[in-house]
Amino acid sequence: MKRFIDRSGGRILVDTLKNHGVDTAFCVAGESYLDVLNAFVDTPDINLVTCRQEGGAAFMAEAYGKLTQKPGICLVTRGPGACNASIGVHTAMQDSSPMILFVGQVARDQFGREAFQEIDYRQMFAPPITKWAAQIDQTDRIPEMVARAFRIATSGRPGPVVLALPEDMLREVAQVPDTPPMDIDMAWPNRGSIEKLNTLLEGSERPLAILGGNGWTEASCAIFENIAETLKLPVATAFRRQDSFNNKHNCYIGELGTGANPDLIDRVRQSDLIITIGSRLSEMVTQGYTMLAPPVPPQTLVHIHNDPEEIGKVYTAELGIVSNTSTFCQMWQQRMPYVTENPPWLTWLEKAHQDYIDWTSIPERNKFKLDVDNIIAELRPRLPNDAIITTDAGNFSCWAQRYLHYGRPGRLLAPTSGAMGYGLPAAIAASITHPDRIVVGMAGDGGIMMNGQELATAVHTGAAPIMLIFNNGIFGTIRTHQEMNYPDRLSATTLTNPDFAKWAESFGANGFSVNSNDEFVPAFEAALEDRSKPNVIECRMDVEQILPNKVLSEISGKPKKKKRKK
Repeated sequence: MKRFIDRSGGRILVDTLKNHGVDTAFCVAGESYLDVLNAFVDTPDINLVTCRQEGGAAFMAEAYGKLTQKPGICLVTRGPGACNASIGVHTAMQDSSPMILFVGQVARDQFGREAFQEIDYRQMFAPPITKWAAQIDQTDRIPEMVARAFRIATSGRPGPVVLALPEDMLREVAQVPDTPPMDIDMAWPNRGSIEKLNTLLEGSERPLAILGGNGWTEASCAIFENIAETLKLPVATAFRRQDSFNNKHNCYIGELGTGANPDLIDRVRQSDLIITIGSRLSEMVTQGYTMLAPPVPPQTLVHIHNDPEEIGKVYTAELGIVSNTSTFCQMWQQRMPYVTENPPWLTWLEKAHQDYIDWTSIPERNKFKLDVDNIIAELRPRLPNDAIITTDAGNFSCWAQRYLHYGRPGRLLAPTSGAMGYGLPAAIAASITHPDRIVVGMAGDGGIMMNGQELATAVHTGAAPIMLIFNNGIFGTIRTHQEMNYPDRLSATTLTNPDFAKWAESFGANGFSVNSNDEFVPAFEAALEDRSKPNVIECRMDVEQILPNKVLSEISGKPKKKKRKK
């Protein structure tokens, strides 16, 4: 019988992570998991990134999971640490990103006494905020439960798992074998489903596809691009999933989310066949569940998703196919229907694509001293195809969503959960994961201050994202809604900000302040030149420039004054 050496729980945990292919983990150190931190000292294969607040660490882990399709690993301490990290867990769940959060816990003999910082994480993080939340009470079960966490986080609809680690359990010694990494079985569509899909497409006059969700790979994107090109199929992408399909392709017709093209929304409503691949058809994608009316939409709906729980959750589909994007794309490519060079929907596609080109044509760029249209126009030709863009939540992101072009997956990291404070941590995670690629993060002056402390993490780790801060002195999205719904009754949306250039320099980053159009390009090119450290470019906006092609004073819900008759 094979004998195993004595190992502490912390050592077993770190060995298990290494065995499952973990190369990066994000943490804020805590006394409740000191034995784990001790084991990392002897594990240089895993890059342990020390962050400055658990919310930032969890966002980095979520972004890593979104970028790599592997579970992002985050380690935090009990109580306040877990509470801070919960925003990243929520984002991972809404965004379907694989993630595992390890939380240090009080000793087992203290449970139920409201010990210092004690929380029952099985209740705090119970589904639906996670896919699974558990506590490892026996040292010899660490490999078993961690392997289960990896499987749950990556199978079906990917998402977050939380495991609590009692501190005395981590110090205990056990002899236990490591679990090997497990290949996740992928669901394959059956031949009959593909044939029915082909029949529905051949009988259609106005079809379109909506791509979204997580799980798109370079290979599956390339295969589906070939499918769309062969079938002349119009392709839209879901909210903040533009990188599921090449935006420069002739079959691309735009993104469905906040600020979507009204012509595209109308086109979806007029469609007679919608083929949804990977997307769960959320509120944002469906324009508040109005573009497709639940439970049975007027359009014929085909829904392809890796999780059977998502098919029929809101919409009853004519055809539901349980499959991940890669296997579905492979099988559909092998069994595509015969389509002539001029299918009935060719004119429909050409008009939809032209609508997209018109919608994303950047307008006149001299309305303001510093015009965001100008910034995006200057960015577009300067970003290579493999550049990674991260965005926070806020009105400023509407410019990036509408006007920037995205290619294959891993080019856009943005929270479909709408979480502020995401842009900078995500940019740092992307820069750590792909140090050879240009990473441009975007945040408003409201969002940047929510996790701005992570700029210290970027400097400490050598990450070098270029961070654009759009400073207009307000919480722009909320002010927009106030102006529309409560004109002349503004409250809690005005901000007082630091000098962001000097703020960045105080961390050891490069800082630039941009006040006019002619100052942006020199600042951005200087940032591209110095990739040795983070670069922060503060863009001082006019408060009136609130949305693409809209100014703040024009959206007010105040009654219009009637002109006096002379």
